[in-house]
Amino acid sequence: MEFLSGLFQPLTDQFGPLGPLLAVGLLGLILIIATLPMMLKKQADPLAKLKEQRESGGKSSKAAGPDLRRGGDKVDKLEKFAGFLEPQDVEQMTASKLRMMRAGYRSKNAVRMFHFAQFALGIGMLLLGVVYSMLVSAHQEVSTQFMIMATLGPGAAGYYLPQYWVQRRVQTRQVEIIQGFPDALDMMLVCVEAGQSLDQSINRVARESRAGYPALADEFEIVSQETKAGKERVQVLKDMAERVGVPDVASFVTTLVQSATFGTSIAEALRIYSAEMRDKRVMRAEEKANTLPTKLTLGTMMFTVPPLMIILIGPSVAGIAKVLGGGGLN
Repeated sequence: MEFLSGLFQPLTDQFGPLGPLLAVGLLGLILIIATLPMMLKKQADPLAKLKEQRESGGKSSKAAGPDLRRGGDKVDKLEKFAGFLEPQDVEQMTASKLRMMRAGYRSKNAVRMFHFAQFALGIGMLLLGVVYSMLVSAHQEVSTQFMIMATLGPGAAGYYLPQYWVQRRVQTRQVEIIQGFPDALDMMLVCVEAGQSLDQSINRVARESRAGYPALADEFEIVSQETKAGKERVQVLKDMAERVGVPDVASFVTTLVQSATFGTSIAEALRIYSAEMRDKRVMRAEEKANTLPTKLTLGTMMFTVPPLMIILIGPSVAGIAKVLGGGGLN
């Protein structure tokens, strides 16, 4: 704090109490202006050129009939800022896409929208913090530390808010998938034993489990659609395990892959694994029940012990105070 006070003291002497705030705002403006050329400067994509040529060459066909391509009339307004809003490293981009898919955002511009939300909320909350600091400093004298915290605090909160939201979405979907996975396995076992194939059973589970577990139904539906499209089933299941990020699903995929590799019965593998999933769900419930008394201890001490002490000791304290206030015993 002494370093900050010594750093901002010349600004305060020169420009008054708002000197540090003006310096921080000017620095932010300089950084924004410096990044604008990077945002606007983007090399032409050869695929985009081919797309424009196809669109220009297909005007006659558009005039003859409507365009049946899904989303063909929609234009992504953030496309020209892709070089700024998306990671340029392939590994970082893959990790970002995987995280957005685990959160349930599967559109091709999900990563771009996430970074745009971080940028927009960070700048917007920073401006709100600047306005708030100026209003407070206009009515009363405030310290430099308060101005810095009131200015940069909302900006940091706005920047990390999308990240917190995505993380919460990932956790919520994973909990939903874990809770509904044993029931889905039981239904899949019934379908397989009834004579349906594995693909048909997965499609049936995706339809039936949508009411209670929509996240799990979406994952099974993706598996069904990719299998119908001709993708290898083993690779589809491995992609599902990586996309979900749940150990139970990864073990299930490993079981199915080994069953298909060694030629064992899928129904028997499903029967054994579904029984293990049911036992594991019971163990999770027992674990939560065992930790419940520990969690209730703090609440019991805070809301039960003080009223009890007041009831037990309160009359005695009141009697002693009355005696002392009356001049003591004769």
